[in-house]
Amino acid sequence: MIILGKNKALRADIIMLIAAAIWGFAFVAQKDAAETMEPFFFNAARFFIGASVLMPLVWYLSKRNTTSIKKEVSTKKLLFAGTVAGLFLFTASSFQQVGIEFTTAGKAGFITGLYIFFVPLIGIFLGQKTNSGTWLGGFLAIIGLFLLSINEDFSIEKGDLFQLICAVFFAAHILVLGYVAKRMDPLKLSLIQYIVSGFLSLIIAIAIKENIGWDAIIITAVPLLYAGVMSIGIGYTLQVIAQQHAKSSHAAIILGLEGAFAVLGGWLILDETLTTRGFIGCMLMLIGMLLSQLLPNLSLKKAS
Repeated sequence: MIILGKNKALRADIIMLIAAAIWGFAFVAQKDAAETMEPFFFNAARFFIGASVLMPLVWYLSKRNTTSIKKEVSTKKLLFAGTVAGLFLFTASSFQQVGIEFTTAGKAGFITGLYIFFVPLIGIFLGQKTNSGTWLGGFLAIIGLFLLSINEDFSIEKGDLFQLICAVFFAAHILVLGYVAKRMDPLKLSLIQYIVSGFLSLIIAIAIKENIGWDAIIITAVPLLYAGVMSIGIGYTLQVIAQQHAKSSHAAIILGLEGAFAVLGGWLILDETLTTRGFIGCMLMLIGMLLSQLLPNLSLKKAS
């Protein structure tokens, strides 16, 4: 039984690593798409694609008719929770896609990854306890962000600032999901939030008169399909499967590699480079994000 448990944990770690790689390379797809497709129309298209990928899985699991307390939640509550989550997801994704036009895929990946630190920080204002690990990790992450994004005149690039705002909203989105996902079907919840985010993005795209048409979709087909099918549809599904057996400490480490994969993808595909200062900043941010997640877990283990 112990060996079986280890195999499940190892398989979960491998699946989570694949998900982190998919999400990391998605920044490359988003950066590439920014050249040929306007941000809100791109987000609308990829969320609708992601929803269409997830829909058959939701339908299949519903047909299996497995008993679950989460299924007893009314449709009204499910729709409300999905709409609230969709609002946060829409806001975070909007800042991310608008900002990525003005920064590199690698920097966008690392700065967005700061949501790992912002989650416990925002939790403080919601009455959740924190500890020295969170503050130490946050301090290192801020130094890393300074080295990566702050110029000599102490100004921050527009794209990097948007990614930072995006990280805050992603953290709020995670906290919302952390509360409601325990009470209802997470896949149905995700499907609703994708549809809500897609419609909101499409409404804004029409309102600000973005170039909406098949020409943009055809030209951007490859990065669009990757961002929709792989990042949203498959990536999320892999995460759900993996987290059934993954340890939280392992998840923090592996998902934290998303930024590293973004840098790798930017270097391999887009010929992006990092200065020595930027590389050190990335490493400090990664260490800080991991410490903010791992030290609380280590403290709990020692206490028990």
